[in-house]
Amino acid sequence: MTVPTDRKLRLPQIEDALESPAARRNAGPILSVLRAHLPAKGRVLEIAAGTGLHAAAFAEALPGLDWTPTDPDPASLLSIDAWRSQSDAPNLRPAQQFDVRSTWPEGPFDAILCVNMIHISPWAATEALMAGAGQALARPGGLLVLYGPWLEPEIETAPSNLAFDADLKRRNPEWGLREREAVVDLARQSGLILTRRVAMPANNLMLLFRST
Repeated sequence: MTVPTDRKLRLPQIEDALESPAARRNAGPILSVLRAHLPAKGRVLEIAAGTGLHAAAFAEALPGLDWTPTDPDPASLLSIDAWRSQSDAPNLRPAQQFDVRSTWPEGPFDAILCVNMIHISPWAATEALMAGAGQALARPGGLLVLYGPWLEPEIETAPSNLAFDADLKRRNPEWGLREREAVVDLARQSGLILTRRVAMPANNLMLLFRST
């Protein structure tokens, strides 16, 4: 699946912006879930925004939301701002350098989005994500949205995800697919309750948590 081509989701091809085929494929499905669950207006913090392709697409499609993209990687920050420079979204803010294990941007935020970070970072980053989101989200009802592949005890893991997990662990022993319930339990400790599990293409999930 490619990124939808209507005007609100136009993603210009620009040489100085990093590309991501995976982000192009999953932008449409992720946006469908965001449309259904994000508020019409408010502040959104995007964590580990990567290339910035998602930030540009989602901010254009959801003009009532003040969208702040962040990433710890300097190259990603340049790419995010390159996408922003070609975007029609005045609600898309400049990229901020941010690691979840450092001081968080000033909240409260109505929603936090984190795509494909938890499995390519140490468990300490997930711990920091949950602790920080528990403090940064508006209460009650602030929304934390996670996207990525997971391990679920009641569902057989797809062979492609098992191979991906093994490859991640070869690259870095601290990486790898996480047990969904371990993350749910960690979130609960920070006052975040899992309210929805959404099956996504290519054996991914979106997990939606609400602050209490």
